Amino acid sequence: MYKNLAAAFAAACLFSISPSSLAQDKEPLRIGFVYVAPVTDAGWIHQHEEGRIAVQAALGPRVKTDYVENVAEGADAERVIRDLAATGHKLIFTPSFGYMEPTMKVAKDFPGVKFESITGYKTAPNVAAANARYYEGRYLAGIVAGRMTKSNVAGYVAGFPIPEVLQGINAFTLGMRSVNPKAQVKVIWLNEWFDPPKERDAAMALFDTGADVIAFHTGSTAVMAAAEERGKMAVAYHSDMRRVAPDAQIVAVTHHWGDYYTKRAKAVLDGTWKSGSFWGGVKDGMVRVEGFGPKVPAAVRNEALARQKDIASGKLHPFTGPIVDNEGHEVLARGRVMTDSQILAMNFLVSGVVGNVPK
Repeated sequence: MYKNLAAAFAAACLFSISPSSLAQDKEPLRIGFVYVAPVTDAGWIHQHEEGRIAVQAALGPRVKTDYVENVAEGADAERVIRDLAATGHKLIFTPSFGYMEPTMKVAKDFPGVKFESITGYKTAPNVAAANARYYEGRYLAGIVAGRMTKSNVAGYVAGFPIPEVLQGINAFTLGMRSVNPKAQVKVIWLNEWFDPPKERDAAMALFDTGADVIAFHTGSTAVMAAAEERGKMAVAYHSDMRRVAPDAQIVAVTHHWGDYYTKRAKAVLDGTWKSGSFWGGVKDGMVRVEGFGPKVPAAVRNEALARQKDIASGKLHPFTGPIVDNEGHEVLARGRVMTDSQILAMNFLVSGVVGNVPK
């Protein structure tokens, strides 16, 4: 089940043969990663797998990393997390929102193990929470989409109606409408994180209703492939996906976990690890726009990169008033900036979004 299990078994056999030669060597920190979908060459899991590889490369023999892929949220997740904790993993990363409760449950039974709930928000003495401000990249991608659309209609394939996804839809819409006030964003909810056939079908449906550019918050490259097939434009998410959609991709919103994961592993090794919450963004190098496609004029690319610098410096905040929801209610007054607590509790869709928040 674990990567490099054969190597671990060989090491155990070697120890039993010649304990004197190894007794003085400090055992490596065993680190486990739990993945909600298969490891592929792009997407949400790919970025976390890149983070795991970065930890192993940075810390070398001081750590031994394992991963378990394609683990469903819920009971399966609890079983896998518990198994990792029981088999000597002292730091466990669980990068999926639906892993939060299983992580908290297992952590109570393993107080000596450190857990990192990625995209979760609950913490405990041995559970930290971390996420990235994806909405910053979404706003920037919206600027590009707003400049590039001809129909003034964008599509958005969404996973689950949690605040993180709503932040992305809203920031994308606000970015589009900051340069193109006529722009609309049509949303289809899947209630899935990773289902390539459903992702593709949703994309095709959105193209059929007039969207000429599409974004998504799911785990595969299916939406990108659909856009390439239909000759439409698409915003890649998680990873640069030009390999899948060389003509369709106009920009990619990417996130990067290697530095954070390495820092947290070092803290365990050094005995300085502490619980808490971290929410990094553009200024921290965790989120950025890149992978501009060949259709994008230099002026549009430069505009997006300039706004990215403004976000990093604090000059620009995507959620600055006035903000009105798509039912006509004022959410934020002119000149006000949303607090982190307001963003984290987001439960509405902004004006310009065609759709609703499922109950």
